[in-house]
Amino acid sequence: MFAEYLEAHPLSGLIDRRPACPFPPADVRAAWEELSTEKREALEALAERFRGQAYAPLTAGQYMAFARTGDRTAWEAPYFQRRRKLIAALMGVCLGHAGDVDALVDGIWLLCEESTWVVSAHNGGEHAGVAPTPPVPLPDVESPYVDLFAAQTAMILSLACTLAGKALDRISPRIRKRVAREIEARVLVPFERRDDFWWMGFIRRDLCNWTPWIVSNVMLTACAWIDDAARLCALLERACAMLDRYLAVIPPDGSCDEGPGYWSMAGGALLDCLELLEEITDGRMAFWQDEKLRNLLRFPMNAWLGGEWFANFADCDAKPDIPGERLSSAGERLHDGALKAFGERFRGAAISFVEDTPQLWRLLKWVFSAAAGPWVAEPPADVWLPDLQMRIVRRGGMTLVAKGGVNAGSHNHNDCGSFMLYAGGEPRIVDAGNVVYSGKTFSDARYTLWNTRGVYHNVPMIGSFEQVEGLDRAARDVRRTDDGLTLDIAGAYPDGAGVRSLARALTLKSEALLLSDTVVLENPAPVTEVFLLRNRPERRDGALCAGGIRILANLPAAIAVEEIPVTDPRMAKSFPGSLWRAALTFEPARERRITLRIEAMV
Repeated sequence: MFAEYLEAHPLSGLIDRRPACPFPPADVRAAWEELSTEKREALEALAERFRGQAYAPLTAGQYMAFARTGDRTAWEAPYFQRRRKLIAALMGVCLGHAGDVDALVDGIWLLCEESTWVVSAHNGGEHAGVAPTPPVPLPDVESPYVDLFAAQTAMILSLACTLAGKALDRISPRIRKRVAREIEARVLVPFERRDDFWWMGFIRRDLCNWTPWIVSNVMLTACAWIDDAARLCALLERACAMLDRYLAVIPPDGSCDEGPGYWSMAGGALLDCLELLEEITDGRMAFWQDEKLRNLLRFPMNAWLGGEWFANFADCDAKPDIPGERLSSAGERLHDGALKAFGERFRGAAISFVEDTPQLWRLLKWVFSAAAGPWVAEPPADVWLPDLQMRIVRRGGMTLVAKGGVNAGSHNHNDCGSFMLYAGGEPRIVDAGNVVYSGKTFSDARYTLWNTRGVYHNVPMIGSFEQVEGLDRAARDVRRTDDGLTLDIAGAYPDGAGVRSLARALTLKSEALLLSDTVVLENPAPVTEVFLLRNRPERRDGALCAGGIRILANLPAAIAVEEIPVTDPRMAKSFPGSLWRAALTFEPARERRITLRIEAMV
């Protein structure tokens, strides 16, 4: 998309001046004083929240914790605290609080003094595209890598120096000179001169959110920092080449196999790039009619189940952080009223932009964009994403989410043919979602984590065999039906399970979900139907009842129930308390048809 356009329209002919920062600097007092009372109060609260905090220390021992024990938070918690406090101090300066200038300078200087901006979990994996084994304990300061957060740090520093430049220069011009040196050495020059960072797409084609996430921050940094027009154009054209490689892996239906929670820094980061390119070319470089792009920007809305809930296959939370302002902006550019309304529904507050990985650009977009309305958002009607193989059906008061897919990818769970069921707007049969990342998350020990394993998803076990990972472990014959999905998930099981076919049919009617599994095995074996439940199950009148649903089987089964206390803080945001795994085991046979009727309890 980009290369074709730029071949006919070189950027050098589209950009006739250095792009200006779209946000007013702190010394343009009118722009900041004219903010609405609501936004001023939100920014004041953000600034005040961090005034009493010191910048956290960072040590070599904290960095080495990932290599030694797999602990990411030992480094990341203080690392991100520094950036949050810096952003809060910057907002204080922009609001006119002269007392925050020293805190801002302290933050800028501390970040410049850090040996690396690369977090410990990403250290040393820049060439092959995978984290090294064993992990590299300390960074190579002479060969800087550009990871997600090195690029993001450069963006934060460049915007801080742009918005508060005069206040910084009054203290010392050396502050911005120091920042310029660090941004050049750590981010811009490696981006321009290296081709072996895997996320660039020059040595690998299986790209993910890393590409748009990093590229968007580098582009924003470059536009705020580079004076040389020829150099800027060359950098942006190089960035566009990487974005083309990322778009090549996006399927036509625009789906993100990392889940709607990752859209923020996948499709949402691509949106940042698209808006920036449109802005610096005075609207000449715009791609809003591209169908794949339009589908990509709508993906989170298609995965919305109502309320705060989303279809959360793979490493996605059931209640993910959704960038409402970004989606509202996408809706406006696509002239899509439903998407605009959806974005406004999740617009969020100022603090939301720093709670996770601090997003200064997004915060400023929120500050200087006007909320409109009133908007009424409703989840879309039945959804079918053929490339992702995800189906959402709503009937009566129930919602079915079902998937086919393949057990592969950086954020994969072993869940071909799994499903979720919501009744009365609440989760009843669920996907546990994600946990706080550790050294196991993206290593060869990934599938020792319970939440990634097939045995904890809503798919059958064959004897003692559960689904396994691999590009060849995929659903077959996946077909959308009027009321659900049919597919064969035999290929998701290891060869030793002896599964010749496992035809699954999920059909949602207004009164019940009908689940039918027709299993053909090489040798007789028990089949266990697994349900991960939000509520404690109990046997009642020949059925298994849990919260607002009742499960009935056509054959007798032995029932085992396991309580899973949710101790992980990330998972607990969606599912505080406990989840429950119910296992219905049917007698050994070579062939059988298991039918389960799942009703909403009135």
